[in-house]
Amino acid sequence: MTGIDIRGDEARVSGLTVPLSNTGKVLFPADGITKGELIEYYGQVADWMLPYLRDHPIAMARFPDGITRQRIFQKNPAGYYPDWVTSVEVKKQGGTLRHVVCDKAATLVYLANQACIELHVFLSRVDSLECPDQVVVDFDPPDSGGFGDARRCALWLRDLLDRELGLTCYVKTTGGKGLHVHLPLNRRQDFEEARGFARDAARVLAARHPDVVTIEQRKDARGGRVYADIMRDSYAQTVVAPYSVRARPGAPVATPLHWTEVEDESLTPARFTLRTIGDRLAGTPDPWAGLSRHRYDVAAARRRLATITP
Repeated sequence: MTGIDIRGDEARVSGLTVPLSNTGKVLFPADGITKGELIEYYGQVADWMLPYLRDHPIAMARFPDGITRQRIFQKNPAGYYPDWVTSVEVKKQGGTLRHVVCDKAATLVYLANQACIELHVFLSRVDSLECPDQVVVDFDPPDSGGFGDARRCALWLRDLLDRELGLTCYVKTTGGKGLHVHLPLNRRQDFEEARGFARDAARVLAARHPDVVTIEQRKDARGGRVYADIMRDSYAQTVVAPYSVRARPGAPVATPLHWTEVEDESLTPARFTLRTIGDRLAGTPDPWAGLSRHRYDVAAARRRLATITP
């Protein structure tokens, strides 16, 4: 198991030395959480987190002066990054851009030392960026609350995918106010096909539960309902990575869940934090451990979905 050994102004991680600076700087003022705590967290969670980051470009949300100050949303590695930090060239409109790829624990620690609190990950891999390896539906409740309704929506989607279509899906808290449902794919179709499947599934839910879930993009048209957001299912878009800390009071963590946990009405989005998740990782098997064994053809799934009655 990967370990992190912090001694003074450097950390040893898997044989690499990572220089550290200003580890006492407070990044979460209301909680007194320092950059040093963030560094330790990412070093300790690496074994759980890296399987979902390897081979995927990332974007980084950095907060050099803490979460109440300016955010820097960074994609490319800076010129001073060490040469062992992996990066990949990604096509964009009008050219290309290099993105960091987290393929080692030392990279997580290095980025944490750069005050990178959040990591957001591509839904495709570096060897085939146009073809997603997963599709995601983000259940986003209204600002006034509604996590209980987001939980119900995730369970309804689980039932549609698993019980009606025979597709095993996975769920995580976002570390915010909603839930993400992920369906692993075999990478044979592009994002347009994947997004079409997600849209069709969301439409079924909205038709079945019109008082609870909506596919309306405009907030003023949602009427207090949970928004089934499928817009992340696009080329070069990102979602918050499993086990990423969020830049919110309490330092909540985007946490993979067992479906039995989602069935528990006492579940709250603030249950898992930087300071509390260690006990969970030590005593709970990874809820997403089987994800790599399930890879579905999204075109075939979409054809089956078309036979489902809303």
